[in-house]
Amino acid sequence: MLHGALTSGQSIIKGSLGRIDIMRIVIPFKKENAKSRLSGVLTPDERGLLAMKMLQDVLDATDGFAVDILTPSVFDDVRIDPHILCSGAGLNDALNEYLSKVAEYGCDPVMIVMADLPLIGSQHVREIADSDADLVIAPGKGGGTNILFIKDPSRFSTDYYGTSFLDHLRIAHDNGLSVEVYDSFAAATDIDEPDDLVELLIHGKGDAARALADIGFVVAVRDGRAEVERL
Repeated sequence: MLHGALTSGQSIIKGSLGRIDIMRIVIPFKKENAKSRLSGVLTPDERGLLAMKMLQDVLDATDGFAVDILTPSVFDDVRIDPHILCSGAGLNDALNEYLSKVAEYGCDPVMIVMADLPLIGSQHVREIADSDADLVIAPGKGGGTNILFIKDPSRFSTDYYGTSFLDHLRIAHDNGLSVEVYDSFAAATDIDEPDDLVELLIHGKGDAARALADIGFVVAVRDGRAEVERL
């Protein structure tokens, strides 16, 4: 077990690393004004609820590993019991400090998993972690990056937003890292836009899908195309 304080004067992260095992998993999460692109179909409270339920689905998929949640502010939920690390910095600054801290305390592999992937299961996490590549990227829609597995965090830095998939390939190439692209429908399905909700309702089996159904959303077929509608 290794405990590394992240509260030095220059640190932007407040909290402590939990135990270091074979791999660490870090999940960036923001509850405040969560999923703003869904504001046309969900109220702020409903978006916050859905964000928490998707996070819980991701935590279920990562159960058994050492998990840290990287968040701007502390939140309460009785079903969530990982380590909470607080940072008010932007996504890349916070994650790159996290990688630096893990490297400082032993260079254990790190998997970065986005909190809006309610379709992933433990099999996806284990398949990615079992790769022999230096870096595994699970791409998202539109050139994004949904999961990163970094075997040696001292040799990589993140560059999210925009076409981050291409940016992460470039960073890996520049650092001489071998790369595997993990092609998976579940890992590629991040819930950001109203059209994404139909995939959650059709394929989801966890808390997020149930919450969406409880709110009143159902799958409807119009002109041969699946859509969601609110009852």
